[in-house]
This record gives sequence, structure tokens and C-alpha cells, in this order.
Amino acid sequence: MADETERSAPTGHGERGDPAALALALGGAGTLDPRAAAYLEEQIKVARAQERVLHLQAEDLRREDKLRHWSLVVHHVSDVMKVTFELTVAAVALGILVAIGAAVWSAAHDNSLVIDAFSVPPDMAARGVTGQVVAAQLQDKLAAMQDATGSARPAASYSNNWGNDIKVEIPNTGISVGEFYRYLASWLGHQTHISGEVFRTADGIAVTVRAVGAGTTVRGSEAGLDTLLQQSAEQIYRRTQPYRYTVYLLFDTPPRIASARAIEQNLTVAGAPLDRVWAHIGLGTMDDFAGDFQRARDERQKAAALAPDLALSYSDMDADDITLGHDEMALADARTAIRLERENTDADMSSRARTMFVLVDQANFAFEQSDFDSALQFNEELAPMPEYSGVVEGADESIVVDLALLHRDASARQAWRDLPPTSDIAVLGGRAQTDAEINFWMGDWPALLARRADIEKVIEQSVKAPGASQMLADTLLTRGVWPYVAVAMAMTGDFKNARSLIDKTPLDCYVCLRNRGEIDAAARNWNGAAYWFARAAGQAPSIALAYYEWGRLLMAKGDTDGAIAKFKLANDKGPHFADPLEMWGEALMQENRSDLALAKFEEADKYAPNWGRLHLKWGEALSYTGRKGEAKAQFALAAVLDLSAADKAELARAAHG
Repeated sequence: MADETERSAPTGHGERGDPAALALALGGAGTLDPRAAAYLEEQIKVARAQERVLHLQAEDLRREDKLRHWSLVVHHVSDVMKVTFELTVAAVALGILVAIGAAVWSAAHDNSLVIDAFSVPPDMAARGVTGQVVAAQLQDKLAAMQDATGSARPAASYSNNWGNDIKVEIPNTGISVGEFYRYLASWLGHQTHISGEVFRTADGIAVTVRAVGAGTTVRGSEAGLDTLLQQSAEQIYRRTQPYRYTVYLLFDTPPRIASARAIEQNLTVAGAPLDRVWAHIGLGTMDDFAGDFQRARDERQKAAALAPDLALSYSDMDADDITLGHDEMALADARTAIRLERENTDADMSSRARTMFVLVDQANFAFEQSDFDSALQFNEELAPMPEYSGVVEGADESIVVDLALLHRDASARQAWRDLPPTSDIAVLGGRAQTDAEINFWMGDWPALLARRADIEKVIEQSVKAPGASQMLADTLLTRGVWPYVAVAMAMTGDFKNARSLIDKTPLDCYVCLRNRGEIDAAARNWNGAAYWFARAAGQAPSIALAYYEWGRLLMAKGDTDGAIAKFKLANDKGPHFADPLEMWGEALMQENRSDLALAKFEEADKYAPNWGRLHLKWGEALSYTGRKGEAKAQFALAAVLDLSAADKAELARAAHG
């Protein structure tokens, strides 16, 4: 038993045993042996000391842990701040490099016209008329001339050589940022410096300006300094931007057309490469004013040969071809212009001109494809813009024609009445032609014949516009008025005068050929009409109108199968043209296939939803197929839309049938 107790007692001095058990082991259950008691007391003290040490060690560990965590935080923050600082330094360095690179690029492409301070007499400078003041006044006059010059060609900027100096010193150089840029521009760029002086003469003062390697001097009184500066500004404008100067001359009061033409003719031979391009464009503009649209087109063609990527040449050729009735060529011109405008976004045109001509070209392209709804949308986008070179006036007139071709007669008449009043005889001449065209497309033959005398009178007056000639009136009459008037005569039974008038129109004109066919069709001269429609289709094979009108001829002749073939061709050429689809449906109805006609009427509705006759015929087809309720709805829609007198009578019969 004693051996067992001894084996269970602690043996290590560093171990803490149970005091009661230790007492029993040493002295049994009685009186504790003094030596054992002392030993036990000593062990207790050791244990307590060890406990205090353990507590102190634990506290140290806790403090060390906190310190270690704090150190980690400090190191982390330090690392973050270091990274942030390095990134900031890198960003600043990158920004400086980008700024320097941008400055170098800008300087290398700097083609501006820089006006240096003039030299002036000391007494003038003492009164405040310093060299900088004189140069600033000259700059203001040049800016005013540019603002008054509506040109599609971008203007080179005029700036002074002192007022744009940013006073930030480049470290360790004593050079300002502005001075640094001027150094770069003079080294890398292509700036043109304009300089000059004001000096006294025996009877007043003289102002000399120098630009592009030459100088000019004007003389007058000191009181007339402003006039002398205006004359000097014109000379600078002529030397530094000769094409835009000719545009300025064209719009001066009165226009200086002969001077402008002489300058541009010289530029086509002796000008810089880009000036030659724009000179041909400018000569074309003057030919347009004169009414020689073929010669104008030839000039634009020369510009296109010199600069094939310049969209404006093709935009202008498109306008000339439309006026001449060269519809196939106009379609190709518009297609090329749109492609170039999409591919070439360089500053070959002013931003204002580019924005507007993109819409003009898209409107013309849609019109030539007989997509009159799209043409209307593009023109309506143009109409609210500020006027520029007659573009907005053209859009306003085109809207009227588009509405008439979409069979929205009431809207077309309202748009015509809403045209802003004008006294410009050139604009009035264009409107007179539009007057004839819209009455033709609305089929209002009496109105067209009644308006003929007034239309022709206004067009004859248009030759009095600056730069115009009799050729202008002749072109507008033979290609833009008489083809429509001749058809109106035929539709009212006056075939003799109709043929006499149409014979005065040229044979290279698409509408002139088509309307010869319309006159023969009205006279039931089927072979003659077919000949002219075939000839028109051969002249403009990509345009839908001749095929459509040829199909109508065959319908009138009773050849529905032949008519359907032509309507299909017209639909292939102009898939958004509602009229061939509607007539295709009518032809199917004549063949007792009203079920098939419904699809054609539904498709036509996508492109001319407000066409009264379309909904009338759609209702008839629905009625024939037994869908009375749907037919009634179409008749109700037709009743609130524009209808001819004959269509109204037909609607009354169908609605009660």
C-alpha cells in the first residue's frame, strides 16, 4: 500500500502536487513533519512564483502581439503610401510626356496664320495705337470676313503671336510654355506669319502687310486707318486663303463674280494642289449660278480626279445630275459621296458642311431609290438647321415633293404654304420648278395648267440673279417644268400641245423620256409609250420609276401578266417604293387573286401608310376574300385620307356594296 502511494506522488521539483496528499505521504494523517511542512511551504512559494512568471510572460506575449500587429499595419500603410507615391509620380511623368507629345504633334500639324505685332510710329503708340492693337484690329477684320464666308472648305485659323502665351516657366530654362510651343511650331509646323508696319507719308499714313512671301501697301489718312486695315485684311485673305476669298467675293454686295472667276481660273493652273481642287469646285458653283449645270459637273469631275477622297465633289455632281435629269449618274454620285463620308473623317470639309451634306446625300440617294419616306426623314432633319448655301431651302422644297410622292396631298400643300417668304429671285426660281413638280405628282392637272404662266414668269426673272444667264431659265424650263406641264395637257385631252411642248425637252433627261411615254399612254398609243419607257429604263436601269410607269401602261392595255413583271422589276430596283406594290396588288385582283393581293397591300403600307387609294383597294381585296369586318376598317381609314374624286366615288360604292 505504501509502495502504491509512493508511485503516485510527484517526483519533479518543478511540478505542483496536492499539499494534502503530500502531507499524507510524508507523515500520514497525523501531525505534519516540520521538515515536510517547510518543504511544502517552499514548493508552494515556487509554484506561486512560477505562476507570476507565467502571467508576466502572457502579458508580454499579449503586448508583443499588439506591437506586432501595429508594426504590420504601419508597414502595410507605408507600402500603400509608397505605391501610391510611385503611381502618382508615374502618372505625373506620363502626363508630362503626353502633354509634350501632344504639343509636338500639334506643332507639327500647325497650319495656322499667325499675326505678329506691327511696327507703328512712336507717336501713335504713345496714344495707345500700338503694334499689338493694330494687329488685333486686323485679326478682328479677318475673323469677320471668315464668318461672312459660307464655304464647305475648312478655314485656316488666324491667331496673334502674343496673346496666347501661357506664363508658366519651363524649369531651368527661363522659357514660358507659350514660347516653347511657338518654338516647336516654327520648327516642326507650317505656320504662315503675317507681319507689317504703319508708317507716315507726306500726306498721311501707309499700311504694309506681308504674307506668303509678298507685301502690299495701301495709303490714306490717319483718320481712315480702319478702312486701310479692311483693305489690308482683304489682301491678306486673298493671299492666305484664296479659295475662301473668292467665296467672299461671290457673297459681297454687290457680288464680284468676274474677279472671283479670274482668281479661281488662275488657281486651277498655278495654285497649290489642294487649292486647285477647290478652285474647280468653286468654278462649278459659279457655273451653277449661271445655269450651265453640265459645265459645273465637269468642273466637279476635275476636282474628283485631283482628290478622289473628297466627298463634296460627288455631292455637287449629284445635285447637277439631278437638275439635268441624269438620274442614273445622280444615284452613283450620291452612293460614292456617302461611302466617302463614312470612310474619310478627315477635316476635308468644315464640320458644319459635313454634317449637312451627309444628310443631303442620304436624302438624295433615298429619293433616287424611290424610298420617299426615308428621303422625307432626312430632309426633316435638315430643315431646322441654320441656312447654309441654300441647303435648308432645298430641304424645305424637297419635303413638299416627298409628301406628294407619298400621296399625302394635304400635308404637301400645307408644307408648301409654310415655306418662309423670300424675295430672293434665285430661290423663287427654284420654288417655281417645285410648284410644277408637286402639282404633277398630286395629279392636279388643272392647278398645274393654271399655274404655268406664273411659274414660267418667275423662272424667266431668275436670270436676273447675280451671275445668272438665260441658260439657267432654259434648263429649269426644259428639264424641270415643261415635262410636267406637257403631261397635264395630255391628261386633259390637249394632245397636240402636249406633244409640241414635250418635243422641246432634251432626250438625255430621264423625266423627259418617261413623260413622253406618259403622253402616248394617255393617248392609248401603246407602242409609242412602250418605246419611250424602254428608252428611259435603258438610260437609268437602276431607277424604279420607268418600270413602274411601264407597268401601269400594260395594266391600262389589259396585259396584267406583263404589268406584274414590270411591277416586280420596279420593286427590285426600289424595294421601299409603295406604288409598284400597290399596283401589283391591283393586277392580282384583276386576275381574281385577291388573296395574294393582300400581301402586296400590306407591304406597300410599310412605305406609304397614309395613302388613301392603297387602303381603298386593300379593303376591296378583303371584301372579295370574305373578311368583311377588316374590309370595313380599311374603308374607314381610306375615308379620312386623301382621295381623288374617282376614288371617293369608288369608296362610296365599295362601302355600301
